[in-house]
Amino acid sequence: MPITGKNTVKEVIVDEKLKELLDKATTTYNENFNGDCWLGRCIFLSWYCALGDCDFCFRSTQKHKIQHPASARRTKESIYTEAFIAKVLNWKLEFLTGGYGIFDFEQIVEIIRTVSEIFGQKIWVNLGTLGKPQFEKLLPYIEGYVASVETLEPTLHKKVAPSKPMGPYDHSLKTAKELGLKKSITIVLGLGEPLEDYEYVKEYIKKYDLTRITYYALRPVKDTPYEHGPDPEFVAEWIARTRIDFPKIEIIVGTAESRLTEISTLLAAGANAITKIPATKIFGTTGAEDVHNQVEYAGRKFISELRELPKDINWEKEVKAIIKDDILAEKIIAKLRDYEKNRLSKGYKEFKVISKEDKCEPCGE
Repeated sequence: MPITGKNTVKEVIVDEKLKELLDKATTTYNENFNGDCWLGRCIFLSWYCALGDCDFCFRSTQKHKIQHPASARRTKESIYTEAFIAKVLNWKLEFLTGGYGIFDFEQIVEIIRTVSEIFGQKIWVNLGTLGKPQFEKLLPYIEGYVASVETLEPTLHKKVAPSKPMGPYDHSLKTAKELGLKKSITIVLGLGEPLEDYEYVKEYIKKYDLTRITYYALRPVKDTPYEHGPDPEFVAEWIARTRIDFPKIEIIVGTAESRLTEISTLLAAGANAITKIPATKIFGTTGAEDVHNQVEYAGRKFISELRELPKDINWEKEVKAIIKDDILAEKIIAKLRDYEKNRLSKGYKEFKVISKEDKCEPCGE
C-alpha cells in the first residue's frame, strides 16, 4: 500500500520483513547521504528508434508510423529550452538520450557540448552502445555513461529487448571504465521478473563498478503487452536491497503521475532522487505540491522546484551567455517567455514551450 497523507512507512507497510528491510535501508542511506532529493530530468532527442522492438517501449508502437525519422526528432531550440528550464529550476540532468539512428554523431556531439555548457558541468549520456572513438569525442563534455539494459535475466532480456544484446553494452561499459567515466544502468521493473532476479543486478553492479542505477516502475503503454505496472512494495524492495548491498551508490527511481503517492515509500527504501514524472505537465499544480509533500514525508529535502518559477529570471541574459547563434538564441528566448507566461497564468493545461512537432512523446509531455 502506498503512503498517503502524513503516515509513516511503518503504518502503511503491512509485511513485517519489508518494514525491517526498509528500516535498514533508511539507516544505510542516512549514514551515507545528506538527505537531499532532486528531480532527475531525462532530455530526449527524439521519439524514434531505428531498433524499435523493445516490447514495453513507446517507440515500439511508433516505428511503423514514422516514414521519415528526421521528422521525429526534436529541434535544437526545443532541446536547449528544456535544458535552460531544468537548470533554473534545479532539475538535475539524469542523462541526455534518444532513439538509435536519429542524429548523426557530429550533431550529437554538438548538442551534448551545448547542453553541458547550459548546465555548467559535464553530463551523463544514454545513447545506446558507444565505441572508444565516440567516447573520446564526448570526453570533454560527459561525466558518465548509462547503459539501458532494461533487464539482466538472459531469457527475459531476449524477449523484451530482442535487438539489444548485452555484449555491446558490456563492451561500452568496459570502455567507459577504461576512460575514467562513471557508469550506470537502467532497469525496468514490472516486465515479469521475480525478486530473485535482483541477484543479476547485484553481480552486474559489482562487475562494472557502477556508481549509479536507475529503476523504472513500468508504465504500461497502449499497444504493448503490458497492462499493469509493478506494486510499490516490489519496487521498494529492489531499491532497499540495492541500498543495503551498495551503501554509496546513487539510486534514481522512475515513477509516474499516477504513482506520486508512492514517492515517500521509495525514498524510505533508499532512493536518492526521482525521475520520469511529467514535471512540465504538473508544474504549479496540486501534483507538484504532492511531490514536494511526499519528499517531506520521507524526511528529505527537495532541492528541485516544481511549484513556481523564480521571479527574477532574465531569460535573455541566461540564453545569450551560452548561445552565440543569434537566430537560435531568439527562438529559445521566445519559447522560454511563452513557458513563463503560460505557467504563471491560471488555467493552463499544456506545456507550451515544446510545440506539437517537438513534443517529447516518451515522457507524455
